[in-house]
Amino acid sequence: MKAYWFDNLPGDQRLPHDSGREVDPTYLAKLGILHYHYPDVASVDALAAQRQYKNRDEITISPATMGDVYEEKVKMFFHEHLHEDEEIRYILDGGGFFDVRSEGDDWVRVRLEKGDLMIMPAGIYHRFTTDEQNYTKAMRLFKEDPKWTPLNRGEETDKNQYRKEYLKARGALAAAT
Repeated sequence: MKAYWFDNLPGDQRLPHDSGREVDPTYLAKLGILHYHYPDVASVDALAAQRQYKNRDEITISPATMGDVYEEKVKMFFHEHLHEDEEIRYILDGGGFFDVRSEGDDWVRVRLEKGDLMIMPAGIYHRFTTDEQNYTKAMRLFKEDPKWTPLNRGEETDKNQYRKEYLKARGALAAAT
């Protein structure tokens, strides 16, 4: 995993957009982002048992597996949104970028590669894109039945209960360190 401030320059979303300013993992933790590097699925299984993730699936995001809808789906994943559940991703192969909003509403880009597992809290604004290789194979883990509903950012989601709870928790995390 590598985290840095997104450069906000024009160009394909799948480019690194690396500003050259790294973000320390302790700052990600203040945002509620957890990261682990697991060389095998057995380690993921142990975490899943510990955190009570009952369900999982795998998704392969690539032109070869998605065909003509690939570009449309990648653009859809890149719309800023939140979920009302934790988002847990373990990269089985390939890589990609998760962008998450900072306390100041700037983008922090998190590069994940094979073996990286990231947990994002419910209510955090984020977006996802593959990298220039156009290939990400990921395991998605869920505490309950999968919920796929992305709630795009807007006035309504700013008032969402999960968003409010996230902001309160983020404030507590920042105050604790």
